[in-house]
Amino acid sequence: MSVRFSLAALAALTASPALAQAGGDPMKAISGFLPLILIFAIMYFLLIRPQQKKVKEHQKMVEALRRGDQVVTQGGLIGKVVKVKEGGEVEVEIAEGVKVRVIQSTIAQVLSKTEPAAD
Repeated sequence: MSVRFSLAALAALTASPALAQAGGDPMKAISGFLPLILIFAIMYFLLIRPQQKKVKEHQKMVEALRRGDQVVTQGGLIGKVVKVKEGGEVEVEIAEGVKVRVIQSTIAQVLSKTEPAAD
């Protein structure tokens, strides 16, 4: 035997016990959701917002890469940026004469920045 509920019927079934327990007062029913709203707000300010800030800072760092910067990749390779290419690639020299192409977003850290050339 299969029982199917429409969304409206399911909402009516779940809403009526809450209103019945609250004595028909909608403010008491809303106050039941207050802890959930509070938990979401805490999660936003402690987890989501700092992560978004960190992503923006990383994006700015990657966009500011220049030739001569000493960088660390996500894989742990330390090298010097030789060329910043189009399409999100960077050419990094990890040893004398050894150059590797790296995706720009995989640069984890910039160890030393070069000064911009004087105009």
